[in-house]
This record gives sequence, C-alpha cells and structure tokens, in this order.
Amino acid sequence: MKRIVLLRHGESIWNKENRFTGWTDVELTPRGIEEADRAGELLREEGFVFGKAYASYLKRAVHTLDRVLRRLGQEWIPVEKTWRLNEKHYGALQGLDKSETAARYGEAQVLAWRRSYDTAPAPLEADDPRHPRFDPRYAAVPPVLLPATESLRDTAARTIPYWSSIVFPELMHHDALLVVAHGNSLRSIVKEVKELSDSEIVGLNIPTAAPYVLEFDDRLRLVRDYYPGDPDEIAARAAAVAAQGKAAPGTERNDA
Repeated sequence: MKRIVLLRHGESIWNKENRFTGWTDVELTPRGIEEADRAGELLREEGFVFGKAYASYLKRAVHTLDRVLRRLGQEWIPVEKTWRLNEKHYGALQGLDKSETAARYGEAQVLAWRRSYDTAPAPLEADDPRHPRFDPRYAAVPPVLLPATESLRDTAARTIPYWSSIVFPELMHHDALLVVAHGNSLRSIVKEVKELSDSEIVGLNIPTAAPYVLEFDDRLRLVRDYYPGDPDEIAARAAAVAAQGKAAPGTERNDA
C-alpha cells in the first residue's frame, strides 16, 4: 500500500478574519499553530513515516509543514517547495472580507469565485504592488506564468503537471509522501485523482490542518481516500469553510 497525505495549512490570520488570501503571504494564528501540531500528532498516531514532503512557497504552508514534521520527529526528510502548489490567486479580491463581498455581490457570485472550476475574479493591475512579478521569490518563474488572477482551472494548469510529473512518480520510491498546500491547490489535485466533474468540485471544501489520506495499490491505483479522526468533527469543519462565503444575516443583497 502506498499513501499520499494532502494537508491544508493551519488557520491563518486572514482565515480568521474571513478575507480572501490567495498569494498574500500571511502568518498562522495561534489556533493555526495548534491545528498543525494536532495534525502532526494524529499522523504519528496513525503510524505515518514519510519519505519526502512538498509545500508551496507561502509561509502558512511552510510553517505548518515544519510543525508537523517536528511532531513526527521527521525533520530530516527531504522537502521540496514550489510556487506551483500555491493557493489559487484571487486577483483583486485579495484582502477583501468574504462576507462583506457576498453582501455586495451576492452569495452565488462569491460561491462561483471561491468554488467553481471556470470563474476567476477580476485580475490585479500589472502595476499593482501585490502582483507576484514584484515578489523576489518568483524571480525565477517566467513572467508569463505568474497570475494576476486564477480560476480553479487555471490553478490546476500549474498544479496538475507538477503532481503528475514530480509528486506522483515519487510514490514509486516511498511508502508515504506528504503534500502541504492550500484549499484550492489541493482541490485541484483531488479533482484530478478522483476524476470529479466540474460541478462536483464545487461542493468540496477542505478544512484547515485536517490530514486527507489517499491510498494506492502497488500499481498506483486509488483504492481509498479518507480523513483520519472524528468524522463528525471533520464534517463540521468542512461546513464552516463553506459558510465563509455567506453574507452576514441582514446584509444580503436584494435582487428583487
């Protein structure tokens, strides 16, 4: 049996503030640190020994990975970081409050921006200081590949080639791999692995710091996927993620 664990980072400051984050590099909250530690403890209890780990360039994922490996006592394993595992770029929405945005534009529009496969928010202007072309960590990335906004399809266009050519083949050499990334970059991978339709992916919400296990047979065929731990807790945490895009009561847009 071969296993890959997909892990969304722990709660970040902008998760707590219910803001669109995207490629904005924000810290974990104290709760997010605790979530990362608990994820590491759960993986240790489940007996995971990883051969290699992968993370995005964003520190909320990197710091989550560091804490998980520390809890596992596996700080020594090789780690590869890549921009291709970054969160979906939310363009001009980055920094905006999700509930306030839902009140202004409607929950259906925010759901499309957050969870649909093809809908991208308005892009950043080329001279916007938030554009990744101004960030030194992306200096080696061809400028044409750096997004000003992304749909989930766009996100998948960079994550899936990396998954297919780098991560997945590595499973031939190890019993377990760990991928620490973000809600949407991981959703794009799950869509690929489970062959979900564009409509099915809308309903997939990945909780922070909840290990999601993909099990494969020796021919690398998916045989099982699951969250270890309390299923009711996982369901509640996924529902909370889904609710982030709803307007606060009494502020909903009236389209009548």
